[in-house]
Amino acid sequence: MLSYRHAFHAGNHADVLKHLVEILVLEYLVQKAGKPLRYIDTHAGPGTYDLGSSFASKNREFDTGISRLWERSDLPRPLVNYVDHVRALNPGGELQHYPGSPALAAKILHAGHRLQLFELHPDDAGRLQRWAGRDPRIKVRHSDGFAALKAVLPPVEKRALVMIDPPYEVKTDYDTAVDALQLASRKFATGVYVLWYPLLNRGLVSAMLSKLRAMSVKHLLAELPVMPAAEQGMYGSGVFVINPPWLLQQQLQECLPYLQDVLASPDAERFRLLANGD
Repeated sequence: MLSYRHAFHAGNHADVLKHLVEILVLEYLVQKAGKPLRYIDTHAGPGTYDLGSSFASKNREFDTGISRLWERSDLPRPLVNYVDHVRALNPGGELQHYPGSPALAAKILHAGHRLQLFELHPDDAGRLQRWAGRDPRIKVRHSDGFAALKAVLPPVEKRALVMIDPPYEVKTDYDTAVDALQLASRKFATGVYVLWYPLLNRGLVSAMLSKLRAMSVKHLLAELPVMPAAEQGMYGSGVFVINPPWLLQQQLQECLPYLQDVLASPDAERFRLLANGD
């Protein structure tokens, strides 16, 4: 598990989907003036990514994601907003850095909100702490976010977005993700939860989604395949959202066809957008 480094994948098609959803959810939640909010990230990474680093530049996965949106003039409004958040980290106009989920959350959240970030990899945890600096809103812990989640719910604010983005390098991550969401939704039923997952040609993903969709919770599932399904390797990604904001399905319905056209090969499967009962 500790061999995984998200920097290899920074800014790729999966990050586009995950971070688009994160931004849409957070910007909806912060509209309630005077209502404090907690952002909890179980697998936070280092905070931001240098796209010129040896990790990110090895396979240049950002060329399959944010790079294809960077100079577009026909983006749907929610994607304009997403790209603008990335531009804020690149004031010179050239795409050199990419914000991770914590950096996006820190930019959107106000002074009265809090960020609780967990990262198990020691190098990334150190980078995350240096990125957070002395920001009084942010608490960083070098620990397993799955194990820590039980203890931090419900938050004192009674409002939260929980981002869960495990590496899925070990098969138990699929069951652990289900167990974590089942427990979390019992302890804190009104929280918003976003689980990211890879699209892989293996039964583990299907089994996980079957268990998640059987939960007695309001949910939304969005998937973006970018290449044909293969025997091995990730061919796209998805997010499973519990208690999604009421506008999220409409916003994704606007964005997913565009992302399919720009990021996916012509022979990829079509995107999926499913809510309860679909």
